[in-house]
Amino acid sequence: MNDIRRALVLAALLACALPLAAQEAPPALPAAAAPAAPVAWSSLSPPQQKLLGRFGNEWGSLPPERQQALARGSERWLGMTPEQQSQARERFQHWRALPQEQRQALRQRWQRFQSLPPQQRQFIRDNFHRFQQLPPARRQALMQRWRNATPEQRQQMIEHARQARGHAGGGAHPAPPHR
Repeated sequence: MNDIRRALVLAALLACALPLAAQEAPPALPAAAAPAAPVAWSSLSPPQQKLLGRFGNEWGSLPPERQQALARGSERWLGMTPEQQSQARERFQHWRALPQEQRQALRQRWQRFQSLPPQQRQFIRDNFHRFQQLPPARRQALMQRWRNATPEQRQQMIEHARQARGHAGGGAHPAPPHR
């Protein structure tokens, strides 16, 4: 049962990590990020403590960043419907089946995404949601067009999309997702 719980927590944490936006070059990281504050085990709700039970004995020795990630992931998991949890499990199984190099590339893309200013992250999320609403055939055609494009053509596509949405002067936005 602990393996299932661990898989569920990891699935929830990774559920948000898969649909990522790619960039040609990562932005500079902030000069000095504030250290993460530890999360007290007693501050977790009883359902979170139950879900994260396998970490209970070692919670105090986990790095604060890990504590925060687990706490956020457990909150997200507990807020999901059974259907969403099932989808998250499927995504986690897909994640585990990926080659290590591909998982590392996705982690790097996620870190770049997380380092973007909030406005750019929201722009990416909005575009991703619009993309998800397209008919499957249109999504597939756009993904194929993106994959086949040269870096210069991709940049032109990005500029064209910005101008079409009135973002021409709104600063640089990362490239759309590609798979």
